[in-house]
Amino acid sequence: MKKFREGGFLIAKIHTLSERVLAKILKKYCLTDINPAQGRIFFALWQGDGISIRELAQKTSLEKSTLTSMLDRLEKNGFVARVPSKEDRRKILIKLTEKDRKLENVYTRICEEKMQLFYKGFTKKEIDKVESFLMRILGNLESFEKKTGR
Repeated sequence: MKKFREGGFLIAKIHTLSERVLAKILKKYCLTDINPAQGRIFFALWQGDGISIRELAQKTSLEKSTLTSMLDRLEKNGFVARVPSKEDRRKILIKLTEKDRKLENVYTRICEEKMQLFYKGFTKKEIDKVESFLMRILGNLESFEKKTGR
């Protein structure tokens, strides 16, 4: 019987379990109006606020249709705002609101708690290695997607 590599399977399992764990941590901090998938949006916006939906889709690897519905919920709950670009009237930018900015410290603690769980028992050198391997895998997949079209 042929042995298959398990990398993709393990990444999928880690992703699913990671979202369930993050949901529990969010609940612990009484942040029930945010779901784990929306965390990618916040993470991207904290790195650079006021970006287009297209840029946000690229940074989060979310399909535009999925991202749009997530942004609708976040906007309804007051976490983000859609603002017309001053340079290009056709472009809509996604900006964080005061509500989100006030919670950024809590989000940071939540992320730190999740990372402590993620890397429990790992040395700094091992963490660097794991992350460099994951970046390579991500790069391979992004390269394939660019070649074949999204």
